[in-house]
Amino acid sequence: MSSSAATSSSQSQSRKQWLRWALLALIQLGLLSIPLFDRLSVQHSGTAVPLAVVPVDPRDLLRGDYVVINLAIGTISKTVPGADKFRSGDRVFVGLKSEGAGAAVPVLIARERAEAGDLAIAGTVRSVLEDEIRVDYGIDAFFLPEGEGLEIERMDRSRILLEVAVTEDGRSLPVNLLVDGKAFRSDAIF
Repeated sequence: MSSSAATSSSQSQSRKQWLRWALLALIQLGLLSIPLFDRLSVQHSGTAVPLAVVPVDPRDLLRGDYVVINLAIGTISKTVPGADKFRSGDRVFVGLKSEGAGAAVPVLIARERAEAGDLAIAGTVRSVLEDEIRVDYGIDAFFLPEGEGLEIERMDRSRILLEVAVTEDGRSLPVNLLVDGKAFRSDAIF
């Protein structure tokens, strides 16, 4: 075998190996970007809905302060239409009604998105009690710069709302933490 053929074969092997690594890197980047694209989709196509919260301030050593989000709509009276038909673990759609600048309130609960009205958030029933059901919406924390969690903790909770983007299919994510109706902090990507 001549030296030019050996060099050409070596370059071809090197190029194939480089292409394999590049392809592997692209696949990994694609997999990592799926949650980002989902979040962008919800943020871009979702309707902004203010929700009442019951904040508590813990800290995460790696991520700074955050406010644990206990949504007021997480506890729903069984007097709300449809609330008496569910068991723990059921997937539900909670129809919301928003009046003015105040927090949206649940007006009905359904199994199917189409039955829940124009604005509905998806959740899972955590527990069913005698006079209420508890629903988890997958929104449980809002991260803040270090030191601001204590400031939120000390505020009267009636001043605080969480603005959530809700898509037509019920997916949701926190976008803004509102204090007195104004954006205190944003969790929006753009």
